[in-house]
Amino acid sequence: MIKLLDKPLRAFTTYSMIVLLCSIPAYFIIIDLIWVHEINEHNQLLAEATKKNLVRLNSDQTQLLAAISLWNTLQPKTKIQPVRALKNDSTYNVYRKNNYNADGGYDRFQGLVTYVEINRQPYSLTVEANVEESYETIIAITAITILFFVILLVGFIKLNKNISKRLWAPFYHTLQQIKAFNLSDDQVVQFAPNTIIEFQELNDSIARLMEGNLSTFKRQKEFTENASHELQTPLAIVQSKLDLLIQDDSITADQSRLIEETNNALSRVSRINKNLLLLAKIENQQFLAKQSINMSLKLGVMLELLTNLIETREIAFQVHAECQVEANSTLTEIMLTNLLMNAIRYTCNDAKLDISLFSDKLVVSNAGTYPLEDQKLFLRFGSTSVQTPGSGLGLSIVKEICDRHGWIVSYNFTECRHSFTITFNSA
Repeated sequence: MIKLLDKPLRAFTTYSMIVLLCSIPAYFIIIDLIWVHEINEHNQLLAEATKKNLVRLNSDQTQLLAAISLWNTLQPKTKIQPVRALKNDSTYNVYRKNNYNADGGYDRFQGLVTYVEINRQPYSLTVEANVEESYETIIAITAITILFFVILLVGFIKLNKNISKRLWAPFYHTLQQIKAFNLSDDQVVQFAPNTIIEFQELNDSIARLMEGNLSTFKRQKEFTENASHELQTPLAIVQSKLDLLIQDDSITADQSRLIEETNNALSRVSRINKNLLLLAKIENQQFLAKQSINMSLKLGVMLELLTNLIETREIAFQVHAECQVEANSTLTEIMLTNLLMNAIRYTCNDAKLDISLFSDKLVVSNAGTYPLEDQKLFLRFGSTSVQTPGSGLGLSIVKEICDRHGWIVSYNFTECRHSFTITFNSA
């Protein structure tokens, strides 16, 4: 991941590099054309001057041949020789060894062949110039271009940081305020006025969104509190009335059985109501306080509280390493209680229950005959097994608590044993 401010700089840098790479062959072609054009013009001027001087000599044939021989000796790059007839001027480009180059390498020559008539005798005049220096010019221009590109790049980086730091300061201030926002604080973030239209519109939109979330959160919280009071009270009254009714000596056996079934169903409804209210509170983030928890001590306390339920079962509690987590103490106790109760409920009296604690995870394992349906395992009111149908919310609460703390809960069935593993984040 990269910062937003660095993305345009990378794009500009990449674009500049591509343009630079494309400019090198363009420099080569353009400079070479200019260089060849200038050399051709130079050769043309030199040839015209030479032809005029030869014509002005106005000497006889013997003197002319002597002058031409001397000229060819002194000027090897300009060669004069007799031909049969006059022709049109022509140019050529050739690579050959330069006898006057100490390196002995090949040089590039641009030549001009022109014609002149002296004393009624046609002659050809060849003029050459070395154009090898164009490569050195291109190398120098490329080096200078790269140097200025580096200077521009460094300047872009510094300017981008300085300008962007001031330009995006309101955005980062808004971001920090959003990160610090908490629904439980019951306070709307007050954003500072901004002269930049986009940032001001962003702040206004976020403020309206936060106000709506706070309003929704308040209504959900009020509903949770009202439901807890309004539902639990009549349920408790009905259950107490059933308890009084079952103690009446005048009722028949059938009536007693019906009252007992009604009481059991009512108890189940009461538990479901409590669990649903608990899930609503967790989702509404009403358990935000966190503290450092020693899981081995916490598990020890939980097992002592469940002694009456597990006294007929063999429990193997092993602490392989100390485990310290940052979590809400109440939610942690609820999670451990539901996880242990789930294992105890579906373990035979003579079966062994294994609890293993490591530095980063907790594993609860119990015997079983059939694997649970892992796709429905943590769903609310989902039936996890054909053999053990149910509509409980215990594992859903475990999953919700783990999600709130960033933990991972997983299920595995191997060698006829159910294993629930909770992987913690390091404290």
